[in-house]
Amino acid sequence: MKQLVYNAVTCTECKELLVSYSVHDYKTCGCPNDAMVDGGLSYSRHGAKDMDKIIVHNIYDDDPFDLVRCYATRGSRGKDGKQPLTWIPLKDMDDDYLEAVLEYGGADWHLDLIRKEIQYRENERSNKV
Repeated sequence: MKQLVYNAVTCTECKELLVSYSVHDYKTCGCPNDAMVDGGLSYSRHGAKDMDKIIVHNIYDDDPFDLVRCYATRGSRGKDGKQPLTWIPLKDMDDDYLEAVLEYGGADWHLDLIRKEIQYRENERSNKV
């Protein structure tokens, strides 16, 4: 079964990008179109007053990895755990962070993506030599 790795919509009326990161992360834009997204990576639910005025951006784990690595994220509160929550795409994680995620653990599908990112970087390095 395909795993959702990015769940977002753009309201074309106000140009706002709405990203849902977790199961009850319901987001709406502030314009009269009331675009919305919900479901995080568990399911994709989106809507608007005028559905023709939204663009759905769903990325799945079986999409090309060059795309997946740009949109699959990991939430972080910094090394000390006291920073505001940010969502970091795989492509922007440093090598130490990727290794730390593997050590810490997580969902199997997410750890598989972390391993793919590590392999991707190894392949990129060997192709530059």
